[in-house]
Amino acid sequence: MTSIKDSLASDMKQAMRDKDIVRKDTLRMLRAAIQRREVDERIELDEAQVLAVIEKLVKQARDSISQFEQGGRQDLADKEKKELDVLISYLPAQLSAEEVEQHIKAVIDETGAASMKDMGKVMGKLKPLLQGKADMAAVSASIKKQLQG
Repeated sequence: MTSIKDSLASDMKQAMRDKDIVRKDTLRMLRAAIQRREVDERIELDEAQVLAVIEKLVKQARDSISQFEQGGRQDLADKEKKELDVLISYLPAQLSAEEVEQHIKAVIDETGAASMKDMGKVMGKLKPLLQGKADMAAVSASIKKQLQG
């Protein structure tokens, strides 16, 4: 099985051959972000850490899209949406809301979490399970809802 970094390199070469500028630029930005983190932390990123970098860029792109739309810059929002589509293609298949809820309920039962004080325990167990497969902000909101109510 090829790693995400290997597929990024080959996909970028293919984007250059195809003269797909948006894809090429997005992949170049992603590879630079991965390399920057490797240099900063003086480590070789594993698959989970690469997924975390991709998720961070996806979150930034979504934030940018909403800011551009609020500012009336639809041209920039459209460009960000194209970049977002490229980034999302490197994330694993997303879990459905029902599957996420099942994971949350199972971990709450397993840890015996009863209040908001136990939020950290629940997130600590869920993060490795759901990293890259679900929007962690939505997971956090769902956990809060279940622990409060």
